[in-house]
Amino acid sequence: MRRDVFQAIADPTRREIIHMLAQQSLNLNAVADRFDISRPAISKHIKILTECGLVTIHQQGRERLCEAKLGSLDEVSDWVQQYRQFWEAKLDSLEVYLATLQSKAKKPGKKKRS
Repeated sequence: MRRDVFQAIADPTRREIIHMLAQQSLNLNAVADRFDISRPAISKHIKILTECGLVTIHQQGRERLCEAKLGSLDEVSDWVQQYRQFWEAKLDSLEVYLATLQSKAKKPGKKKRS
């Protein structure tokens, strides 16, 4: 079963695993040693990350090394980009509106004669 990359990054433990593996390849035990959860739980997280294409496992001698493959995160970046453009446009409109209000407030009004 191929999982969705969004499912992979939804969990904070998996995000931390991705972050660790982006720095360097680690074996399963090294990954598990950095968390206060069971090794089977870490294995399940690694399995999900592998199914999403964010992690690959390859044999090196007697060890199985986990390596990050971050290309799948492009899908997330593309998804976020559409909302970034939406909100930038909204904030730009707000900036123009606030500038208009400020310029109106700075204009001297007519003073009453006494």
